Amino acid sequence: MGACVSTSRSTCSSKSNGEPVPLPCLGIGFCRQKRTKRTFSDHVVTLQHLPSIPNRVFTNGKSRTSCIFTQQGRKGINQDAMIVWEDFMSEDVTFCGVFDGHGPHGHLVARKVRDALPVKLQSFLNSCQSRQNGSDQTCFKGNSMKSDVGDLDKDGSIEDKLNSLWREAFLKSYKAMDKELKSHPNLDCFCSGSTAITIVKQGSNLFMGYIGDSRAIMGSKDSNDSMVAVQLTVDLKPDLPREAERIKRCKGRVFALQDEPEVPRVWLPFDDAPGLAMARAFGDFCLKEYGVISIPEFSHRTLTERDQFIVLASDGVWDVLSNEEVVEIVSSAPTRASAARILVDSAAREWKLKYPTSKMDDCAVVCLFLDGKMDSESDYDEQGFSSATLDQSNHSGNAAESDDGQKSEPCLQRNFTVRSAEETDTYGRQAVEVDGDGEAVNNAEDQSWLGLEGVTRVNSLVQLPRFSEERPGP
Repeated sequence: MGACVSTSRSTCSSKSNGEPVPLPCLGIGFCRQKRTKRTFSDHVVTLQHLPSIPNRVFTNGKSRTSCIFTQQGRKGINQDAMIVWEDFMSEDVTFCGVFDGHGPHGHLVARKVRDALPVKLQSFLNSCQSRQNGSDQTCFKGNSMKSDVGDLDKDGSIEDKLNSLWREAFLKSYKAMDKELKSHPNLDCFCSGSTAITIVKQGSNLFMGYIGDSRAIMGSKDSNDSMVAVQLTVDLKPDLPREAERIKRCKGRVFALQDEPEVPRVWLPFDDAPGLAMARAFGDFCLKEYGVISIPEFSHRTLTERDQFIVLASDGVWDVLSNEEVVEIVSSAPTRASAARILVDSAAREWKLKYPTSKMDDCAVVCLFLDGKMDSESDYDEQGFSSATLDQSNHSGNAAESDDGQKSEPCLQRNFTVRSAEETDTYGRQAVEVDGDGEAVNNAEDQSWLGLEGVTRVNSLVQLPRFSEERPGP
């Protein structure tokens, strides 16, 4: 993209209050570990191995330290995906992610990213680990650790080294993910894409990489032991000054429609399409030459004992609930295992109250509890969940899953982050993703973008571009 390419710099890294941040090896703690423990190299996997990996949850359920829940909205097939992967690289590492798809194939893009992105992150860290074992540059070994730390502090803080390694890991894995989507032989991502909010928790270190408008917040206790909400990420909307400047520099356009002045969108320079409601995303290759990028924002935070839990969620939750409301709902849930479901239920009620003429968006939630504790199995079973059972209200997750496993109730058509050609007058023609029985329709070439009745809250896309028409000269 030439001038469009930029590097993200963290603005929210927190200091460690003068205490050294452990950096055994990439911050994942497996230099000279006893072989009785599983190490990072033991965890390098391929996509074919994903269904058999333990402690990887991607449907409604729970893990040792988290609960996750997603619910289809009233716009068609569920385009949200989510994941919690414990023992991700070693026994104290957890990967979490939420992915919100948009466009005709957004549900497929979100699921592909959910499955492939963590594997790419693992692969990069494994290769980096191999190089460092050979060069012996940042691995601290045995009794030499203290002197090595002193030498390291001469060149820069341990935290800076840690940030640099993880920043590179996130940047390269996101870049590789977008490259794979672009060349995928069976997945058209030209006008389809996905957000991504991904975190890795290793001990007291929290690393975050994200694109799009999904959000992460943290529930923490203040000096009075009252729960407060801490926003960990920034919604990367097109009207943010830095995002808008980049898009305009690359000849893209940023403006909101008259009937939704609160929703800035990205448009092609030669057509009022597609109207993407975010500045960064996987896929959406029709806009990648015009300022939309997949380079993630990266940040690192050192967790403290006051930090209680982290919530990742798609914009179906944030459109109707504030950060403070989300923290209150999660902290007051009768059981931790039910927190994600109760949060989604609360969002669904708010959609009906605040936007009665709107079609509720899909919602996906991950709640990660930082003390590593969950309810007993009996408490969890009383809530009607099973971490090993696929909830039929969910989309499925791997190659053996069906992409149309939705509820049997009639499904309304999906309102995307894009609208259709006739939509200038009618507000809302969208790609048809399901038929009247809720069955998925995957042949995008044979489907028309039909309008929705009523008013919608936010469409991620407004209109598919018509590239068959001759483009005007510069």
